Amino acid sequence: MHILTVLYHHPDDPAAFDKYYESTHAPMVGPIPGVKSFTYRHCSSMDGTTPPYYLIAELGFDSLEDLQGGMESDAGQAAVADVPNFAGAGVTMFVAHD
Repeated sequence: MHILTVLYHHPDDPAAFDKYYESTHAPMVGPIPGVKSFTYRHCSSMDGTTPPYYLIAELGFDSLEDLQGGMESDAGQAAVADVPNFAGAGVTMFVAHD
């Protein structure tokens, strides 16, 4: 399993970010070929301080080839192109695998 992890930095307007993410961006994941799982969740810290990220999204693929193919597809490229529309604070991405 290969997991594409997207770490969203803290937005200036969390409510607007959440609305856009849930209604527009998250639905863009479904059409990406090869996606086996998709989750996203908000971050909090254990000590009450501001965590380094606002939201974490994880897209699971069976293999690196499936991940690359999915993200290179029209649907994958559309999702990537959409990120600047709502994530002005930036993102950090990486791939984890077993």
